[in-house]
Amino acid sequence: MTKVVNIGKVKIGGGNPVAVQTMTNRDPHDELALLAQVRENALLGCDIIRLTVPDHEAAVTFGKVRKDLLSEGLDIPLVADIHFDHKMALEAIEQGADKIRINPGNIGSLDKVREVVNAARERQVPIRVGVNSGSLEKDIVERNGGVTAEGLAESGLRNLRLIEDMGYDDLVVSIKSSDVKMTYDAHMILSKMTDHPMHVGITEAGTLRRGQVKSAAGIGALLLNGIGDTIRVSLTADPTEEVKYGLELLKALGLRKSSVDLVSCPTCGRTKIDLQGLAEEVERSLEPIEKRLRAEGRPGIKVAVMGCAVNGPGEAREADYGVAGGNGEGLLFKKGVILEKIPEDRIVSALIELMEKDLGL
Repeated sequence: MTKVVNIGKVKIGGGNPVAVQTMTNRDPHDELALLAQVRENALLGCDIIRLTVPDHEAAVTFGKVRKDLLSEGLDIPLVADIHFDHKMALEAIEQGADKIRINPGNIGSLDKVREVVNAARERQVPIRVGVNSGSLEKDIVERNGGVTAEGLAESGLRNLRLIEDMGYDDLVVSIKSSDVKMTYDAHMILSKMTDHPMHVGITEAGTLRRGQVKSAAGIGALLLNGIGDTIRVSLTADPTEEVKYGLELLKALGLRKSSVDLVSCPTCGRTKIDLQGLAEEVERSLEPIEKRLRAEGRPGIKVAVMGCAVNGPGEAREADYGVAGGNGEGLLFKKGVILEKIPEDRIVSALIELMEKDLGL
């Protein structure tokens, strides 16, 4: 088991729940735009949010956003993403960063890295050591005949040891590649060599659909092996998509409880109703109910949208609520018991009305 690291109020490692994070993509100097984006993702359920800090102005803005959030009572941990200029790491720490992300290899000399480590130690700010396939040290690449899983693991361990030798071990490590198999193999190697918490993800995973598939394969496989303490689903998309999918992935793996678990059957030749449209409409209509249940800390519920009598109340008897489509109509059921037959255009509204009444919403 990995050791525990405190990222602001969020604990990662040591068996704590896997934390979901994303990164803002607004202008790092635009306080209001950043604040709005952080707030939006925090309200979706994101646990940790990273902001890039490329210059002094961005560092100052980072501090303002941190203060703005606290004034709103929104204490979500903010991570400063630092590259090349160690002074930005120092400034971000001064501005209240809950964690900093650095690649020691592009920060500069050992003295500069040591200066950052000393500042982090003084403020008790964790450091995420980030390595990816595009930043491997030249000697590692040459020794391994290119970029390999073994090389990624070696680089991650080397950079961890570098900071540990400076007397600091409040560390998180990430070793990422856009190659799913390489990322998986590298983590399997490194996890046997260190007990530092691991930030897991497939870097440059791609567009929404492709990125989700690669992330599900890579992140999911690692989490099922007990590897990974915090995740980012890296997508060429709005950060909210990363958060939504990250949360759904954890729910699918049984690592996070779902307020509303929606199940729906695949279509087939028996289907006489627009099942895809029905399922999507039910999913949208359940969002306010899910938010209420999550906010109130109430037990989760299961909702089924089935296509016909074959996959209807009988097969979905474990669902708390559900509908089964017919020819222009549907059956409304509760815990496997049919309640009534509903015209197709009223199926969703009848389901939601039943749930809101039963749940007192």
